[in-house]
Amino acid sequence: MEVVAQNLTNPWEVAFLPDRDLLVTERSGTLRRIGKNGQVFTVEGVEHIGEGGLLGMALHPRFSENNLLYLYLTTKSGEGLTNRVDRYYYANDQLTDKKTIISDIPGAVIHDGGRIAFGPDGFLYITTGDAGNAAAAQEKNSLAGKILRLKDDGNVPADNPFGSAIYSWGHRNPQGLAWDSSGQLWATEHGSSGHDELNLIKSGANYGWPEIQGDGERAGMERPAAHSGSDTWAPSGLAYLGGSLFFGGLRGESVFQTKITGTRLSTPVAYYRGEFGRIRAVAVGPDGYFYVTTSNSGSAPRALDDKIIKIKISTFGN
Repeated sequence: MEVVAQNLTNPWEVAFLPDRDLLVTERSGTLRRIGKNGQVFTVEGVEHIGEGGLLGMALHPRFSENNLLYLYLTTKSGEGLTNRVDRYYYANDQLTDKKTIISDIPGAVIHDGGRIAFGPDGFLYITTGDAGNAAAAQEKNSLAGKILRLKDDGNVPADNPFGSAIYSWGHRNPQGLAWDSSGQLWATEHGSSGHDELNLIKSGANYGWPEIQGDGERAGMERPAAHSGSDTWAPSGLAYLGGSLFFGGLRGESVFQTKITGTRLSTPVAYYRGEFGRIRAVAVGPDGYFYVTTSNSGSAPRALDDKIIKIKISTFGN
């Protein structure tokens, strides 16, 4: 176990550059490079209020060829807030050529979603929260409470289920995305008063918020593959490795592991409970280590918070 960086402020996502330097987003609006030159960029337009700010980040699958970097951020819209995804060209120590890929995602001081990731199909997946308006998750004309799917230029794939950016709906506040070795898409989601979820995401499926949660059932709505019951994980970042999903717990203050058998999940096991505080991002690095970020700034900060911590994979069960 090694602390890679410290004295950060609400780090949200990490990404790995071809030379193995790290990029990390900080919710306040800062993009940092952890490595040889320690670059710091202030991202234009970020409005850090409540749970919003500079959130998810993804490198294009062909980043080593095209240098395209994607950022999810909260910004002002009139008297309110909105979320969007911007694409940049990142090369020669500069962040240039901004293009907005998608905008007008409802924003608020709570439930802004924010995770973005490229899938094995080459498309960009985006999690959005209900922005405090639970009913919007059940409205197909709203981008709130959804998982979105776009081409790398922002256009809608021809096989999206509703002819729009929406891939799945009925979500409260999903904050983690990962694909397993079979190509199945999994997502973490914050529940209400417990009932945090791990969902197997299918095209066009409705995941029930706010009509059902936990073991609730309703025709045409999906039950979670696993949920926390009355406990709270507050799950965020999600990663897949070796037949298991690993996710960070904010209120749960742990790294959790659950094993996949087909479409079923084992009961999650908690590691490092309370040792680092709130865990936001969980990622597998090109060196075969786990990288996690803490998210204690503004809540219960510890000495030298916040941190990026590197953990041996052998720490976790097989």
